[in-house]
Amino acid sequence: MSERGEKAKTLFLSGYNCTQAVVLAFEDLIGGDRELLLKAAVPFGGGLGRQRLICGTVSGICMAAGLVYGFAEPGKGKSELYAIEQELCKSFAEREGSIVCLDLLTGKGIVTDTAAKAEQRTSEYYKKRPCPDLAKFATELLEEYILAHPVAEWKASIG
Repeated sequence: MSERGEKAKTLFLSGYNCTQAVVLAFEDLIGGDRELLLKAAVPFGGGLGRQRLICGTVSGICMAAGLVYGFAEPGKGKSELYAIEQELCKSFAEREGSIVCLDLLTGKGIVTDTAAKAEQRTSEYYKKRPCPDLAKFATELLEEYILAHPVAEWKASIG
């Protein structure tokens, strides 16, 4: 069982949105300002501002991958990072059937709307949502990738 995956699930269950929960699970590898990470991740929750587009957990692993593997120089490592993100998205979709929030929720029989107002977090909210488990799974996907592709070695290969 992945401690990082459990951390993401626990963070979601404690009130963070799906993207925040995943990104914070990699906080130790990302470094930097926790408040800034949280603020940067907010808009991606609920499938990008609750529009039910790309699942916030998928956005979270892509954001975290960029913060862990990315370079600050324009263009450096961009194609290689896109390849990582495509691999992660493909793996997520293979297991879950989609990377789209609306598909993931309606596939579980959850009636959704795209109103900007976030739903109140209640026990019923958590009971019906796949989001805590999706946060755990997405986090484990990126964690497995990082273990198989150590950051320092990967960055050295880019030059």
